[in-house]
Amino acid sequence: MLGDDLLFASDDESEESAPCMAVWKVLIVDDEPEIHTVTKMVLSDFEFEGKRIEFHTASSAAEAQAILTQDNGAGFAVALVDVVMESTQAGLKLVQWIRETLNDQVLRIILRTGQPGEAPEERVIRDYDINDYKNKTELTAMRLKTAMYTALRAYRDLKLIERHRQGLEKIIHATTQFIECDTLPQFASTILNQISLILGIESSDIICCAVTRDAKSGNQYKVLATNLHNKSATAIPPDIQRRIESALRQKQSVKGDDYFVSYFTTRRGMESVLYVARNDELEAVQHHLLSFFAHNIAVSHENIKLREVIRESQKELSYIIGEAVEVRSKETGSHVRRVAHISHLLALRAGQTESEAEMIKLASPLHDVGKVAIPDNVLNKPGKHNEEEAAIMRSHAKVGYDMLRKSTNPILQVGAQIAHEHHEQWNGHGYPNGLAGEQISIAGRVSAVADVFDALGSKRCYKGPWSEAEIKTYFEKQRGKQFDPALVDILLTHFDEFTAIRAQFPDQE
Repeated sequence: MLGDDLLFASDDESEESAPCMAVWKVLIVDDEPEIHTVTKMVLSDFEFEGKRIEFHTASSAAEAQAILTQDNGAGFAVALVDVVMESTQAGLKLVQWIRETLNDQVLRIILRTGQPGEAPEERVIRDYDINDYKNKTELTAMRLKTAMYTALRAYRDLKLIERHRQGLEKIIHATTQFIECDTLPQFASTILNQISLILGIESSDIICCAVTRDAKSGNQYKVLATNLHNKSATAIPPDIQRRIESALRQKQSVKGDDYFVSYFTTRRGMESVLYVARNDELEAVQHHLLSFFAHNIAVSHENIKLREVIRESQKELSYIIGEAVEVRSKETGSHVRRVAHISHLLALRAGQTESEAEMIKLASPLHDVGKVAIPDNVLNKPGKHNEEEAAIMRSHAKVGYDMLRKSTNPILQVGAQIAHEHHEQWNGHGYPNGLAGEQISIAGRVSAVADVFDALGSKRCYKGPWSEAEIKTYFEKQRGKQFDPALVDILLTHFDEFTAIRAQFPDQE
């Protein structure tokens, strides 16, 4: 039995009279009914951080296991466990089951015993993962409340650590998603998808907006991602604009009860602001996670922009090299740009991924790079080549391959493959190696179709442009001979889409 000074709560102060609010779930496990009654009476008006206690009771270890098994004991903060119940070691076995079988390391366990001889304090504390040990004869009202304050503080801190851990794991996952983004639109979509996951809130309950500002752009900022209907800065509601601008002006994060504006700047001077709001209050841990997430957004955004600059530079370099060959061939058109876009569309239609098709697009302008080694009198001969001249002309495939093959750059590696194979033929009658069918890489097969398709429709030193009907007839005849039949079918089925590319990049006289 507990001491008399536990019995001071009035009879009308029960847990049923507590107002409806968030609660701490406490499990009382004891085979003495009066222990349940007295514990509830003592803690009937107990509050910790504005929350009352919600009591759950069990009269045996087996009954406690059944209660805790539901949802793996989720939500229980403290368990007050008797040692001797259906057996002399029932409480200790329950403790062991909670920690090892249920694998709950967060629940705070206070062991209470009226028979300390059955469970000596030193041995129990040493051998069992409990958080407190109380002899019932010494457990006054004040000591019980003190034990409850201590247990709930520890439980709160462990849950906070767990939420931070889970949130940081989600941020790490989100960062991985950012790394896999190739474009800014993909990046923006990833931001919006990840915020609700990190906060553990339905996306429909959140208003979010991510903006960036370059140090050189003055006061103008760019909306990077938002779930507001209109993405222009002028369409953002005035109150949100003011909060974003306040963070940019103060160069620090700003927060309110129901919103958080996280500010971050990179070493290169790119400023980023992440605005998140909801109808309900945001918790401190959510502010903390959003701050970390905003830092990752800023750095990832800058890296994606740098990758885009590099990618654009690589693309322009491919065009410049390809066009330099065209100029030397006395061609005045935009052949290499058209071949790049035709190859990209054809590769996509053939089932290549966007990244694979993009690689072919970036590399295909290099298909004729080996022509730099061909003498002018052969390269620009207006009539038909003789046998010796034809052999020299055919050497450009091998020369282009040798120029590019030693590079470790993935674009140039594909470029070497295309330069080497774009004159190979499906039936094996091409050059330089007489490859046939799928011995020719998909990049080589795609570029072969794109190159000939555009060349037939273009003016050359040795011919005029062919009509669309003539081009169709040629490809129909060469289906399964010079060209991959599947690619020819795609070209003829979507012929208008491919011819439209010519209008986008007309010849320049």
